[in-house]
Amino acid sequence: MGSIFTKIVNGEIPCYKVAETEDFLAFLDVNPNAKGHTLCIPKKEVDKIFDLNETAYNGLMAFSRKVAIALEKAVPCKRIGISVIGLEVPHAHVHLIPLQSMEDARFIQKVTLSMQEFQQIADTIKSHL
Repeated sequence: MGSIFTKIVNGEIPCYKVAETEDFLAFLDVNPNAKGHTLCIPKKEVDKIFDLNETAYNGLMAFSRKVAIALEKAVPCKRIGISVIGLEVPHAHVHLIPLQSMEDARFIQKVTLSMQEFQQIADTIKSHL
């Protein structure tokens, strides 16, 4: 049985897609710390980020960088924070979080958005890629 992220990659679960390549996918976190909180994942399911081979790891970081640059243009913020925790879903992933303060990076306060707001944010980020 695949992780929830593998189910997203396979189209079994919908997502607010931001960017996609042959090997990587970026989509909005549906339980975001801040408006625009985006997850970047390898399409191949690997539990821990440091278990990725060097090529996949470097590819994920390069992909995340491109998405972060577009995200910073799309969502007003002081900077884009990056976090790799990996305990909640057994599939390597990078959190890109628009930050106004350190509180936005703590995974305690969450933002509630409508489906229309999620889609608008995803479309705006895509327009900057």
